[in-house]
Amino acid sequence: MAQEYRSEKLERVLRKVHLVLRGGVKASVIVDVSGLLMASFPPGLTDADAPTSSPQVAAMAATLIGLAETTLERLAQGRLDRILMEGQNGLMLVYPAGRVAAIAILLEKNARLDHAFFAASKAAREVLEVLNLQP
Repeated sequence: MAQEYRSEKLERVLRKVHLVLRGGVKASVIVDVSGLLMASFPPGLTDADAPTSSPQVAAMAATLIGLAETTLERLAQGRLDRILMEGQNGLMLVYPAGRVAAIAILLEKNARLDHAFFAASKAAREVLEVLNLQP
């Protein structure tokens, strides 16, 4: 049996999110808190000029998490559960995976949020398992 690399396991987590949400996803990434891309799906989105390219989504997700955590801490609102941003053309959903990583999903405007919340939270737990971390 061939050994599966961590990056392959993380990409498999993202692939499952896309399958569960059945076409409502534009792109998804797993990012570390410094903004480095750990995995993306669909793979190969690296064009720096594309607004949904994986490296750009990764960097923005890390920035959002840092700002949200600082804001919640200053306002004594507890730990960050998720970030949801809604725009005219779609949504971005970010779930922390422990204190070192996060999953960010770009969704179509008509995506089912209940399914997205469930799929993203489950994926964040799976990312923790892959990284062998505690929540």
